[in-house]
This record gives sequence, C-alpha cells and structure tokens, in this order.
Amino acid sequence: MKKYVLEILMFTAYALFAASWVSGAILTPSVQASFGEAGLANATWGSNVITIAKIVGNLAAAMLLVRLGVKRAFTIAVLLIAAGGLGALAGDYIGWLWSRLALGLGGALAIVYFNPVVLHYFAAEERPLINGVNAAAFNTGNLIALLSTGALAAWMGSWQSVVALYGVMVVALAVLWWLSAEDFSLSGAANKGQPEEKYGLREGIREGFNWWLPLAYCGVLFCYIAVFALFPLIDGFAVASNHLSAVMIAAGMVGTVAGIMITRRYPLRLPVLRYAGLALVIFAALMVLSRNPVIAYAAAALAGFFMFLPMTALVTLPQELPGMTPGRITVTFAMFWSISYGVETVLMYGAGLMADMTGEPAIAAYIAVACSASLFVFSFMLPESGKKPASDVKEESDNAESATA
Repeated sequence: MKKYVLEILMFTAYALFAASWVSGAILTPSVQASFGEAGLANATWGSNVITIAKIVGNLAAAMLLVRLGVKRAFTIAVLLIAAGGLGALAGDYIGWLWSRLALGLGGALAIVYFNPVVLHYFAAEERPLINGVNAAAFNTGNLIALLSTGALAAWMGSWQSVVALYGVMVVALAVLWWLSAEDFSLSGAANKGQPEEKYGLREGIREGFNWWLPLAYCGVLFCYIAVFALFPLIDGFAVASNHLSAVMIAAGMVGTVAGIMITRRYPLRLPVLRYAGLALVIFAALMVLSRNPVIAYAAAALAGFFMFLPMTALVTLPQELPGMTPGRITVTFAMFWSISYGVETVLMYGAGLMADMTGEPAIAAYIAVACSASLFVFSFMLPESGKKPASDVKEESDNAESATA
C-alpha cells in the first residue's frame, strides 16, 4: 500500500500547487488593486515569477534529490508550495511576487520527483495509468480553483484568505509525507551489486532527446497557462473567456482518461503525440476565432481533449527508453520542465507585451494558439520508444520480401 499512499500525497500536493497558482491568477485584479498596480504585462508577472522559479527549481531538483534523498527533497518541495500562502501577509506587490516565487520553486521540485518515484515503485504495465493520473494533477487543481475561487473569496471576504487557506492545507500534506516516505537507490542497482551511476546535468545536456522533448511541449504549456492566466483578462471571444477555460480544462480530464487507455493498449507513442498535437492547433484556433458560441464551446472542449490526450504517452516515452533509471529520469525531467517553462515564460511575457503595444489583447490569445503547434512540429525529432505488435512487424517483413522478389 505504501506506493499508493505516496502517489496520493504527491498528486494532492501538486494539485494544491496548481490550485494556489490558478486562484492567484484569477484574483489578479484584486491583488493589483490592493497594491495599486495595473496593466496586462504587469499582471503576467504573477504567473511569470512562478515559471521563472520553476526553471531554476527544475534544474536544482536532481542535485537536491541526490544529496538529500527523495524523502527530504519532496518535503522541502511541499513546504515551499505551502510558503506560497505567505502572500496573504504581503505588504506590497513585490512581497506578493516573492510568495509566488516560493510557490513556483516548490512546484518545480515536486513535478520532477513524480518520475523517479513512479519508476521505482510501479511496474512497467502500471506506469501508463499512474503517469496519466499524475498528468491530471495540475488540471485537477486548476479546475478546483476555477470552480471555487470566486465563491471562496466572497465567503472568506478577501483574496488573502483564499491564498492562506491553500498554504495551511499543504503544510498538513508535508507532515503526512514525512511520516510515510522513505529513500531508495537512484541508479536502480541497489539489489544488483552495482555501484551508483553518475548521471547529472552535465551528462544530460549532451543528449539531444533531453532538448527535443521540452521543445515539443513548451508551446502546449504556454497555450495551457494562457488559458487560465491570460484568457480571463481578454474580452472579445464568442463566450466569456473564463467559460472557455473551464470547458477546456473539464474536457482535458476526459482527454487524460482517453490518453491512459490509448497508451496502455497502443504500443507506439509518436503517432499519438503527432495527431493529437495537430488536432489541438486546429480546434484551439477555431475556439478563439469563431464568433458562434456553440462552435466556440465545442472547439474549446475538443482543444482541451486533444491537449491532454497525449500527455500520458509524452511522460511514458522517456521511461521506456533503454537503460532508463530513477537518476536518469530525474535529470531528463529536470531539463524537460526547466526548458519548457523557460521558453513559456518568454512567450507569455512577449504575448502580454504585444497586446499592450498594439492595444489588442486578443493578440495574446492568437500567439498562444499558434505556439501550441510545437508538439506536432517537434514530434518528428523524437525517438519511438514503443514497439510495434509482432503481427505488424511480420506483415512489414513479408511486404519487404515480396517487394524484393
């Protein structure tokens, strides 16, 4: 049961990280008004400091894990997420941004540690399901925040109370994790009499795969964050932008379930990434361009579905590569999230800046949709980790022999 307890705690911690982030984004007008701030580009910094922190935190995650072990490292991650609640005590906008920075650092560490835990505790046939569930953690917290932030703020009387509430809940999770977790070998060699493998960022940056994977995802990440961080600040869609966000995220939950089923039953990963990535661009464009509410809602649902359908395959692909160990997978995903958020941060601020310069906020949404094509484009640079069914291999062999004859 230990592995399931640890999985539940990790999932919940990251879901609450997401809820804290998204609720802060939703409450941005109140936060800015409280500190006398204004402007769309300025508003993006509430999310941008989190993404900047994730860039740094993701790169530090592997080093911290090696030095402290998974028990202490993840405890630090959760306590940093809880520190995001200190924004309730901020005396100015800079203080608020510092609390968002702590929140981002915690989230950066937490998401990297999903992978070594899954690789260590769960068998290969279990991983697609667990990966899919973990891929839905942020979406779960996002949906909770979208559905509850307004009501919580009205009930509790201020944005500060909402921020503090999430901080208190995460502290409780940190205590439960400390009581339940244990350390384990990162080389996967503890029971084989082999020495611990030395594989750090120096080795990781030499592998092309560790660069292509985040480049494939960065545009999708930007589009996703824009949905809850920028879209609610933009008018002019066929329906209210916060409604589009909620529909996309709800449909994303369905897409995650479909992605788990496909990854478990279909052995190849790249076709899933490629075709889902193409569908995402098409439906996201239709969502923001259509002036028909019915079409906009339907397109938002399909965009959300195809945004999350490939996530299980995307996370499972590196775990299936030859020679993968908990140590290696930690470095791979440390680089994955750091590079993804690095590119996303530049794109987010650039989109906000373009919107302010042109006086057309909708431009930020168009840029986000265009960038979501990264998954389709860079999927052509990724290796295939899955294996074709034996029947398909035999058929291809027979066809080759016939062609030769």
